[in-house]
Formats: sequence, structure tokens, C-alpha cells
Amino acid sequence: QVQLVESGGGLMQAGGSLRLSCAASGRIFSINAMGWYRQAPGKQRELVADITSGGSTNYADSVKGRFTISRDNAKNTVYLQMNSLKPEDTAVYYCNADGTTLISGSYYPDYWGQGTQVTVSS
Repeated sequence: QVQLVESGGGLMQAGGSLRLSCAASGRIFSINAMGWYRQAPGKQRELVADITSGGSTNYADSVKGRFTISRDNAKNTVYLQMNSLKPEDTAVYYCNADGTTLISGSYYPDYWGQGTQVTVSS
């Protein structure tokens, strides 16, 4: 009923920048928080950053000062601007919608995108 579609991943040299986008589609009334997680090979999925509908943000220590999360509530879209990329940022990045209320009134606690690969070469 809700789809999250990510875009913007790719291959970048260390020190470069990438911008990820994630658009939520469906009969959405509101989404509480939207965020980005990442999973590197052999590692657990971890939070990168999230943002509430009111604009409050939260970042992993490893990306503070380099990544910026933003959101367009009208478009149900979340962005992740990634600057000063490092090889350790290499991972599959997943978009998450936490607390989605549909126009019908139905509530869904969690939606995930399919993931987009980010590879940073040294």
C-alpha cells in the first residue's frame, strides 16, 4: 500500500559527494519519521540519520558534520546529502518510513525501501 523508492546511489571517490532521495507513494496521510539506514557486507544494519515530520534530526556519530538529512513533507520525500565521503561509507542504503498513517486511517509502523548501493573508492 506504500512504496518507498530510493535513488541517487552509485560509485564515488573518497572526498566526493552523493545525494540520495527516497519518495514514498500511496494514499498517505502522514509519516511520523523518515530515515536512512545502511548495511555494509558482514555488518548489521545501522541508523545513518532520521528526521521527524517536525524537522527534528538525529545522526550517527560517524556521519555528523558530513551528511545532512532533509525532508519535503508535501512530497513525502526524504533526502540524504552525503559530503566528504569515505570508503567506510560503502554500504547499501535503505530508506525507512516510521509510523505511516494512510488516508483510510490505517497505521503501519514500518516501511522499507529496496536499498541503493553506495560505493566509495579510496
